[in-house]
Amino acid sequence: MAKIGREIFHDPLFSGSGRLSCASCHSPKHHYGPSGAASVFLGGPTLASHGRRAIPSLTYLEHVPNFSIGPDNPESETAPVLASAAPDATRSPKNAAASPKISMVPQGGMFWDGRADTLQQQASGPLYDPAEMASTPEIALHRLENAKYIQRLKALGGPATDASPDLLLSEALFALARYQIEDPSFHAYDSKFDAWLEGKARFTPEESAGYRLFNDPTKGNCAACHLDRPLPGNLPPLLTDRQYEALGAPRNQALMGPAGHFDLGLCEVMPGGVETSSAYCGMFATPTLRNVAERKVFFHNGVFHDLHQVLDFYVLRDIHPERFYSRDTHGHLQVPDDIPPQYRSNLDRTDAPMDRKPNDLPALTPQERSQIIQFLKTLTDGWSPTRP
Repeated sequence: MAKIGREIFHDPLFSGSGRLSCASCHSPKHHYGPSGAASVFLGGPTLASHGRRAIPSLTYLEHVPNFSIGPDNPESETAPVLASAAPDATRSPKNAAASPKISMVPQGGMFWDGRADTLQQQASGPLYDPAEMASTPEIALHRLENAKYIQRLKALGGPATDASPDLLLSEALFALARYQIEDPSFHAYDSKFDAWLEGKARFTPEESAGYRLFNDPTKGNCAACHLDRPLPGNLPPLLTDRQYEALGAPRNQALMGPAGHFDLGLCEVMPGGVETSSAYCGMFATPTLRNVAERKVFFHNGVFHDLHQVLDFYVLRDIHPERFYSRDTHGHLQVPDDIPPQYRSNLDRTDAPMDRKPNDLPALTPQERSQIIQFLKTLTDGWSPTRP
């Protein structure tokens, strides 16, 4: 089933254009993320439509839980208050140290907004999106019936696949999921960081300094959301808590234009929508930091294209907002400029390094930011002592 899934993953004929496969956006040579620096991918029937969001990586998804509002990981940060909480409830501070308080937080699910719970659901999203693969069940079924592996798929799916086109499609998506689960390249766990955890490698002085800053709750505080401790069952760290944050990423003018529609993220897919889930507007999934140093597209809207830009944003967002945000027609700086005013209170403003005000000293110096990036480079898969 996984071998069939591999063929489907690389088959462009499933798309409406006949030219776009899963691997076109999720490049195996780029850790199943985008191969270039474009904010979003061009898809659709003629490959001229802009995707809605930046392409996430498909690696390390095998342990993602279903989306839920549930107890926070005690080793992670505490949560934003729920929409149903008392109006005077305050947001608990977050840091990389364990918190004794357990809060209820949104967590789990796939995509930037958690709308898929399984790898099968994840695969069907871009497959039928008119701006992405732009396929239809009819196109996908026609391709399946004419694929060289159709008899193998039907033999594995059972006799009912001959009578049920829906079941045949479901089996094809299941095959895609099995490929992602069984192929080691989707979850290699073979970075220098993994070797270091096992006592098989040593950090350089710059990497070691970056790792300490990554964990320091008064400095980088990165480990508050990007957990770097082994998980139960000796599972290596996933470098994410699978939760959601409102960080106020700048508006991508090239993608969204100067005004108009806002991508509100999590609250748009919650039951009841924006009206009942306004506390989650502006929130997007915290991705794994594994292989992050080789990405060229960051945040849900692909607004940044370099890790130095990302670190600068975290550290200087509220100290020098003019570096990141645009001005309205009257020349007034909009802070932030991609969240409507009524939802801006959802932003994390209490946790280092985003707990600063104008004229404050930044939590990290330029040198310290570079040291964190040196540590992030140790999270790239494929490391060996002879081929760093």
